[in-house]
Amino acid sequence: MSGPKFIADRIFSLSKENLSSTVMRLAVTSVALAIIVMLIAWAVVVGFKNQIRDKVIGFVAPIHVQSLDKNESVEETPFVLDSLLISRLNAVDGISHYQQVANKAGMIKTEEEIQGVVLKGVDENYDWTYFNTCLVEGQTPKYTSEERSTEVLVSKVIANKMLLNVGDDVRVWFIDKDNQARGRKFTVSGIFETGLYEFDERYVFADLNQIRKLNGWEDNEAGLMEIALTDNANVDQVNEKLYYALPSELASYTARESNPQIFDWLDLLDTNVWLIMALMLLVAGITVISMLLIIIIERTSTIGLLKAMGASNKFVREVFLRRSLRILLIGMLIGNVIGLGFCLLQKYTGLIKLDAATYYLSAVPIELHLSTVVLINLGTFLLWVLMLLIPTSVINRISPTKSIRFE
Repeated sequence: MSGPKFIADRIFSLSKENLSSTVMRLAVTSVALAIIVMLIAWAVVVGFKNQIRDKVIGFVAPIHVQSLDKNESVEETPFVLDSLLISRLNAVDGISHYQQVANKAGMIKTEEEIQGVVLKGVDENYDWTYFNTCLVEGQTPKYTSEERSTEVLVSKVIANKMLLNVGDDVRVWFIDKDNQARGRKFTVSGIFETGLYEFDERYVFADLNQIRKLNGWEDNEAGLMEIALTDNANVDQVNEKLYYALPSELASYTARESNPQIFDWLDLLDTNVWLIMALMLLVAGITVISMLLIIIIERTSTIGLLKAMGASNKFVREVFLRRSLRILLIGMLIGNVIGLGFCLLQKYTGLIKLDAATYYLSAVPIELHLSTVVLINLGTFLLWVLMLLIPTSVINRISPTKSIRFE
């Protein structure tokens, strides 16, 4: 056993009723609380950002392509998915799937209610994977290129407002290409709920052939093309490649560019979590520094005695640092057990609920990886160790002749 460790184990104790032991217990509590708050804050913010981002991308796709002369209304300028465009899309690395869609503004009317909506027309190639996870009732529609289906998929928000159930008929009114009001009767095949209120209260999924008929488009025309990416693809890099691959009359936009308000809001969460972590590091660090200063002052006579026996300043500093590091490790261990325990409890039980209309989620999300836990602990430990070097510099100024008489 080394000399500093032997001395530290005998002159410090958390169980003794003195000032230094009380301060050490407070330091343990402060360090534990800091670790708990940092782990929970990081896990919640990362989980929240990823879940909201996945919801938005699942609804609108990571990238969409449209005509450059798109007007300010919901109506789009159609373009054709011809063999040349297909070959250019296939040449871009990172694209896993693309699908034609079109939007058409309309009005749902029942005997009791009326609601403005946007019909999102999709075809048989549409990927329903995301919406299959969001289904509340019924099933997703089955579309074919040979006929115009009357099946629609509505959100729970619209279904509740319009008092609709699966299998109900609903009439939607549009303004056609001749500026005439025209109604279409549809049948509700399923009800979904994404939690994104801005989308749920607005969109109804219908057959793309219905939109083409209403707009007077050809069978191979669409207003938008949604592009899905492979798992390891970078959205911005693929979008840049598309910029050079697409014809001059078409342009590509990422989900962030088409929904900046949601992604800007998510970016603000990063600032909040970094601010919280900085405050916790500072508060816990100051507490640990104060603890060490109090211990040094209380043990001034011991420091003088050790120096009088020939101990160097480095030896004495190591004695106090060993005890301080043990306090840090005990606090961090307690903080990790409680913090990770809470994260796991929330992740698998959804104990703390949220207002889905405000936060887009029904429960506080949790996402925390082992690498993140290790980095948080390692980074905070190194920072606190550096902060502990500040009060140990006081030991160099303590004179053995005066400190032995110090009470």
